[in-house]
Amino acid sequence: MEIAPFSLERWFGQYEHDADIMLAESGIRSLDASEFDTDPGELGYVIPTDGDPDFRADVAERYDRAADEVLFTCGTQEANLLAFLSRMDEDAHAVVVTPTYQSLSAVPEAFGDVSRVWLEPPDWRLDTEKVKETIRPETAVVVVNNPNNPTGRYHSKAVIESLYEIAADNDAYLLCDEVYRLLADEPLPPVASMGDHGISTTSLTKAYGLAGLRFGWLCGPSEVVDGARRWKDYTTISPSIFGQHVARQALDGEREREILARNRDLAARNRERVSEFVAAHEGDGLSWAEPVGVNGFLSIPDGFDSGTSFCRRVVKEESIVLAPGECFGVGSVAITEGATDGGTTGEPSGPGSLEKYFRLGFGLPADDLEAGLSRFGDFLDRHA
Repeated sequence: MEIAPFSLERWFGQYEHDADIMLAESGIRSLDASEFDTDPGELGYVIPTDGDPDFRADVAERYDRAADEVLFTCGTQEANLLAFLSRMDEDAHAVVVTPTYQSLSAVPEAFGDVSRVWLEPPDWRLDTEKVKETIRPETAVVVVNNPNNPTGRYHSKAVIESLYEIAADNDAYLLCDEVYRLLADEPLPPVASMGDHGISTTSLTKAYGLAGLRFGWLCGPSEVVDGARRWKDYTTISPSIFGQHVARQALDGEREREILARNRDLAARNRERVSEFVAAHEGDGLSWAEPVGVNGFLSIPDGFDSGTSFCRRVVKEESIVLAPGECFGVGSVAITEGATDGGTTGEPSGPGSLEKYFRLGFGLPADDLEAGLSRFGDFLDRHA
């Protein structure tokens, strides 16, 4: 088994530590630990290791499912990994809606075969008929994240229902990474609540501002969750005892409503500010399809050949980290100094021409966003 280097993480690994401002982060700003009781008592494993049954039952109610159809994980990343381990083998096929977070395509591709269906710019709409055309007899799973990372496109209820029907009609599963779902003002029902062919993965990372908990879950049919549970014995065994302890508090009634309201308000205000910034620099070549969540996918300014070369110049001149569009397509981005600017290794990027875009995250505190946009504006003014 081989897996491609994780382009976005390698990019961050090279530039994030030494930069002044992170304008590529994909989550809402982090909450402070002082808002919660952080004493879980004895520092043992979570018992049973798939999560406390009563707490899993509470989470399962959100999906109209039973406690045994929920598995607590170390973030959404592990939930996705375990779902693919449960369903994919060397004879299996997956259809992945792209551009997307790389693990949603690279992990199933390490196990089996992957076909990509591309979102269409400039508004990144999904043509579900193309998904139907791409399905094969051996297709095990159709993969989407909603809202989409990196574009911020929030696929409608009709689109998600169509995807579910396509998967179900072909005896496949629809896996939806829903980590940004609750940042929407009117969130869609989770995919796992749609029926026996729906799988939802999520965590408290992006919408709640609790990335450090490393607490998420997988919800879906028993055969999927049972298979994931068997694999989890070989990965992290149990979720974090701290994570489960604080997660109970964050998901508790009025506190959850207050956290999400606060975070949605920050996202909305910051989105409006970035929208003003993009409009002010439209003459420089900037544009975007206004997103849901806290990620925007912007076109690179005129005069630059690729997202990689553009983002490298920005971090060198202004100490601001942005994320090249190439990190969300196919292959691995050449990020080392002296590497050829121009994108990915492997097959072409597809209809979106991802080398012409970059991701900007705007979930950070408003003052930090303003400081980043000010420096970014100075860069654009110099290179206009």
